[in-house]
Amino acid sequence: MEGLRLDIVTPDKVVLQEEVDYVGASGVDGEFGVMPGHAAMLSALRIGDLYYRKGGVTGWVFVSGGFAQVADNKVTILAEAAELAADIDVDRAEQAKARAEARLADPQPDTDVTRAELALARAIERIRIARR
Repeated sequence: MEGLRLDIVTPDKVVLQEEVDYVGASGVDGEFGVMPGHAAMLSALRIGDLYYRKGGVTGWVFVSGGFAQVADNKVTILAEAAELAADIDVDRAEQAKARAEARLADPQPDTDVTRAELALARAIERIRIARR
C-alpha cells in the first residue's frame, strides 16, 4: 500500500515532515481522518489536536487552527502555530491559561474578550495534548 505524506507548516518553520499511515484532525465541521488514496479535499481546522499513526505508533500535535489540504496521498497542514506534543511547555501553557482566565474573570474596558477566549482555548488544548 502506498504511504501518506504529512507536512505541518507554520509561518516560522516546518514542524513535521513524515510518511504516515493515517492522519486525524479536527475540522471546523467535525473530525476527519485521512488514509492513503483519500479524495482531494480542503478543510479549515479548529484549535485542537491532530494525530497521526505510523507503524502502530500515534503522534500528537497541537494546531492553532489553519487549513488542511489533502491531495495525491499528501496532507499539508498550514497553521499559524503548531507544536509536537513532546515540545509543549506545560508550565508556560498553564501560565497562559491562568492569564486568560484572569482577564475573562475581571474584564477591563480595554480587554479584548474574544482574544482572551482564544488564548484560553489554545492553552487548554496545549495542556491536554501534552498530557496524552
